[in-house]
This record gives sequence, C-alpha cells and structure tokens, in this order.
Amino acid sequence: MNDFKNHNRTQVSLRVMQLMFATVCLIVLGRVFYLQVIEYEKYSMQGERNSIRQEIIPSARGLIYDRKGELLVSNEPIFTLTVNPATYDTTNNQLLSELLDIDISQVRDQINIAQRYSWYRSSPLLSDIDFTQFSIIQQNLWQLPGIGHQLKSKRTYSDKINASHIFGYLREADAKDFETNTSLFLGDKIGKSGLELIYEDSLRGESGIEFKRVNAYGQALGSFVVENEGTNPIEGANIITTIDADLQAFAEDLMIDKTGAIIVMDPNTGAILAMVSSPNYQVDRLAGRLDRAYWAQINSDSTRPLFNRAVSSRQPPGSTFKPLMGLIGLEEGLITSTTNIPNTGGYQRGRLYRDIAPKGDYDLEKAITYSSNTYFYKLMDDFASSGRLNIWSERVKDFGLGVDLEIDLPSATTGIIPDSAFLNRWFGVNKWGLGDLINLGIGQGVMSVSPLQIATMTSAISNGGYKITPYLVEQLETPYLTIFPNKKDPLKIEWVQKEHLDLVKNGMRGVVQRGNGRFYVKNDFLAIAGKTGTAQNPHGYSHGWFTSFAPFDYPEIVVTVFLENAGFASISAAPIARLLHEYYLRGTYSNNIYNYVKNWEPRDDNANQTAE
Repeated sequence: MNDFKNHNRTQVSLRVMQLMFATVCLIVLGRVFYLQVIEYEKYSMQGERNSIRQEIIPSARGLIYDRKGELLVSNEPIFTLTVNPATYDTTNNQLLSELLDIDISQVRDQINIAQRYSWYRSSPLLSDIDFTQFSIIQQNLWQLPGIGHQLKSKRTYSDKINASHIFGYLREADAKDFETNTSLFLGDKIGKSGLELIYEDSLRGESGIEFKRVNAYGQALGSFVVENEGTNPIEGANIITTIDADLQAFAEDLMIDKTGAIIVMDPNTGAILAMVSSPNYQVDRLAGRLDRAYWAQINSDSTRPLFNRAVSSRQPPGSTFKPLMGLIGLEEGLITSTTNIPNTGGYQRGRLYRDIAPKGDYDLEKAITYSSNTYFYKLMDDFASSGRLNIWSERVKDFGLGVDLEIDLPSATTGIIPDSAFLNRWFGVNKWGLGDLINLGIGQGVMSVSPLQIATMTSAISNGGYKITPYLVEQLETPYLTIFPNKKDPLKIEWVQKEHLDLVKNGMRGVVQRGNGRFYVKNDFLAIAGKTGTAQNPHGYSHGWFTSFAPFDYPEIVVTVFLENAGFASISAAPIARLLHEYYLRGTYSNNIYNYVKNWEPRDDNANQTAE
C-alpha cells in the first residue's frame, strides 16, 4: 500500500516537473519569437550597435602659402598605430615592443595614457610608423587584439626656405590643452609656436566621426553606416602669408653661421616680406613622431635656436635711435634745423660723455649722418632738465618702441622705453637722476627694443609719419569665404611734421652717401637711406645694427639687420641690408658684396673707436 502511494507521488512530481519545463520552454520560445520576428528591426539594430566602434577622423590641417601662392607647408599621410584598452591584453606589451623595435617602457607609457584617457575609445599608440613596421603589425594582428591603425598626417615643408620661427611647430595636445579645448582628442597635434600657434583654431579644422564594425578582438572589419550619425571632417583654413619665399631664402642664406635677425617690411602696409632669426632649427624634425634626441639638443643649445630674435630679442637700439631722437627734439622746440652743437671730443655734464665722431660743429642732419653723440647727449639733457621725460617717452612709443606691436606671432617683446614711473620702479623712488638719462639720447642705458620694433620705427619715418601694424598673414581661405585678419589702416602720428621728417631722412641718406654706410651700401643705381648703430655688449664684441629704407623718394621696403657680437655695423650688418634691397627692388645683387658677406668674420670691436 505504501509502495503504491509512493509510486503515485513520484508520478505526480514528474508530471509537475514536465509541465514546468514545458512552460519554461514555451516562454523562452515565445520570447525568442518576439525578439527575432516581432521586434526584429529594433533589436537587430541594437545588436549591430554592440559590434561597432566610434572612430575619430582627423581633419586636414590648413596649408600655408607665400604671398605669390607658392606652397610652403603641406600635409603628408602617415600611419598611426592605435590601441583600444578595453580589448587589448597588456601581456602583449613585450611582443609589441619587439615587433616595433622600441623600448617596452614606451609601450607601457602609451598604454597607460590611453587607459587614463578612455577605456573604450581607440587612442594613438605610436605615430608616423614606416610601411615596414605597419606591414609587420598587420601580419601579427591575429595575436594583438585591440591594436589597430589610423591614417593621419604630418607637416611637410618646402625645401626652399626654413622659416622655422615663422611657421612654428606642432606638438601633441597635453592635459592642459584638453582642459581648455573640449574639441581635442588624445594624439591631436596643435600649434605650439609661430603661425601654427596663433592661427591654430583656423588651421586645425574640425574632426569627423566614423562608425566601424569590429570583431570579438576589437579589430575593424569595415565601415558601418548609421543613419543620422557620424560626421565628415571639415578641413582647416589655408593661410596666405605676406612672405616672399625667394627673398626669405636669400635672407636666410646671408645669415648662415651668423647670430642675429633680419626684418624686411613693406613700410606702407606693415606686411613682413622676410623674417630671419639665426640660428634657426630644423622644423621638419619636429613633424610627425617627435625626435626626442633632437628636441633635447635644441633646448639645451647655448645659441638658443628656438628663440625668435627677430621679435623677442631686447637690445639697446644704439645710434639707430638718433633719427627719432632728433624728430622729437624738433617737435618739442628744443632744436631747429639750424641748431649747432659743437663736439670737442665729448659732452661734459658732471663727467665726460665721450664722442668719437670727428670734432666740429653739428646741426641735426650732420649729427645723424656722422653719428655725433654730443648732439644727442645735449638734446637728452635738455629733455630731462626741462622735466619732459614723460613727453619724450610718449613720443617714442608713438613710433612703436616700448609697446606691443600686435604682430601675429607669439612672444614678441614690448621692450623698455622708460618714463618716470618706470625709473621709480627700476631704481627706487627719486633715486635716479640726470646721469641715468643722458645715455638714452644715443639709444643706450635703460632702454631696449627688438629688431621688429626698429623696423617699425624706420617704416614710420620713411612713410611720412604713419604708424603701421606689422603682420605675417594676408588672408585665410576656406571653401566658403576669405578672411583678411590683419587689415588695419596706417595710423597718422599727428604731431609729426613733414619738414621735420625730411630733415631726418636727409640725415639718414647722408649716412649712406658720406657717413660710415658709404663703405658697403653706397651705389650708383639704388638710393638707400639708413642708420648704423651699436648695442653695447659686456660679454664680447658689441652688437651691430643697420636699419634702412629704399628707394629714398618713394620707399617700398624697410630692411633692418641686427648681428650679435659683430663689432662694426658698417662692415657687418650694413652689407647684408644692401644685398636685400638690391635683390628685392632689382631682382639681382652685387656678387662682390655677396662674396664679402658670405666670408665675413668679426675682426674688431667698434665700441670705442668709430662713431656708428
């Protein structure tokens, strides 16, 4: 009897289990039917989404041209290896380093950076790999899940010119860049100096988004079209510069093995036709994957090749300042065209301020031509003694010295043009006196300028008293519009009088015809006006200046040359300026002067010998 009851109980349990199993199967089959048939379109799309990956498509960086349309900076396609941290196995680090022939620590560092940036997004691992490396990785992808590649680009440069301080270089964006610009992605290169920095937003363009189908290893199988998602990249704007590539190449050639700067400018517009800072650096070695050894080398180089002397160097202007000094003196009524000041070998004011110009009487034109210190010592003494230091300072700044010139390059110095407030900060309140001011009259003492500022000053003298804004970019071009970012009308300096300018310009013409500029600048075919100058240097030979404009009656260019440790400016900086005037205005140059410049070496210092 008990056995029968137990048998019935077992049968019931089996039936219940069978019923439950059948119910579960029906539920599962029903759900499968619902998902696969009724909701197929909806969940098919979701399934597809689970096997695709979002990729960033870099935009093409804008190109850079010279003023005549010659291509100077373009882009070259490169392979960049990528890693997706979510699917990459870090035990493959050793294999990856061996295949790429790089140190394993570099692999680890880049993997860590990618993991911190995004666990699921592909990030750059190694940029600018050659085709051999790329092929090796492709052959071994089966054992490197999470590794992929992306086609990017690097800057490539014209062989004609270097212009490293004009173009600038690119570097990968860092954490600070990501904080200030949310449109950047890991591995993006951005401008860090030069035009690449100033016009970064215009040159970079906008990245696009692409969806790719991936396998279980995270490896791309092809593109995947998602309706209403994904965007095409927008290429960056092209830049048309003011640079004349032929003139730039010639100027760079003249500065080989020299230290200093050249500015060639249109005095009527402010357009920079050529700009050289020497020594320079090989900007192409900073394109693509960073050449770490070269980067360390140029950063530790005592000649500072990364330093843009053309806009950032701060030096006393020396006698190049005398024409402006005379112009301000005329305006303030402290001198006239006929004011004569005798030079007996120096200017006595508490002590003797030496003058090595020929002894005799000097009016302003003659004082500029023969660079008499006595004339300008006396003039500065009159400014200081009459309490007009601040007026003097304001007038000087009207010509672009001691102020921001707003050029489209980074790190341009404002220099120093002192007023009473500055001197109180520099020396202490009321702890400065006449002895601290007299040297300002000859461009020495507590004042400093850049070559660009001297070129700007010379432009305002030559163009009839108009202050211009120097610039390097003429226009930005996109497929949709053209932008002129630097169109600023010259600003008339109201207090400047034509007869005063003519007097000063005649003095500068005399420098070339009768003064120390006659040795290498005087010629029978091109009327050049200029002024030499010496910047005292406590660490060696004095620095040499020559600033000039031509043609004399209707100036088309200003050329300013600054050479460090050059000694005599009349035989170092001045011949370079002459060649540049000839090359630009006549399309040729004097071979004997060119050979002299190419073989020139500083022979002697001029600080205490010849008036310049």
